[in-house]
Amino acid sequence: MKNYEQEINLYFELKGTPESSRESYLRRMQAFITYIQNQNKIIENITETDIQQYILYIKKEKKLSAGTINNYISGIRWFYTIILEKEWNARKIPRMKRTPAFPIVPAKADVLTLVNVTTNLKHKAFLVLLYGSGLRVSEVAKLKICDICSKSMRIRVENAKHNTNRYSILSATALDILRAYFKAYFSPKAFHPEDWLFPGRNPGEHVSIKTIKNTLIKLRNRLHLNQRISAHTLRHYVESQVMGSVLIFCPNFGLFLLEHSP
Repeated sequence: MKNYEQEINLYFELKGTPESSRESYLRRMQAFITYIQNQNKIIENITETDIQQYILYIKKEKKLSAGTINNYISGIRWFYTIILEKEWNARKIPRMKRTPAFPIVPAKADVLTLVNVTTNLKHKAFLVLLYGSGLRVSEVAKLKICDICSKSMRIRVENAKHNTNRYSILSATALDILRAYFKAYFSPKAFHPEDWLFPGRNPGEHVSIKTIKNTLIKLRNRLHLNQRISAHTLRHYVESQVMGSVLIFCPNFGLFLLEHSP
């Protein structure tokens, strides 16, 4: 992997690939290269058969899901065509068919329990933004102070997944929690609107995605709640309520009154 690191990073930089996507691609390519090396093969000489055998390996031995395997295929295909400059035969290396599944939607009572027992204002702010505003954990981590607009009661989400920009809902209760958090963690006149809303340990950096995930996991486990509750599944509540319905915003935390479309 070291021989290709410079070329890979140059491509990512030229394309402006988000850091999260870079890490994902690098992790999967590294796993594939390690597998090939363990087979005593040279990476430059890999064939379609080698790739097929690796896919069977992660399917049968690692028992990865179809969606995860397709992500690996995407990473391998990128490495095979862009870095090794070889032709890709999609007929011999097909993507796996995925069975549609319902998203995991945590029970509202469980989420409210998480919020109510959390005394740490920073952690409480994480929860209300994930649940009440439907933000991804990476989006919460990268919020800036200026992204929160109390006048329009919305949150600006910039450079999100697939380099998209959008606005999300900000509830009145979430705003109250954010104000309490801001007052406790920021000194008056000692901040700039472009500063991170949730600073990390190192100066100039935002809180890590892993920190937010681990915070929720520890709290969930301490309360003995459903193990499927995670930073990612919290946002499914908003998604499940919006699909196929007319969304009417209610200022109370996490409540969205819905009327099904005719």
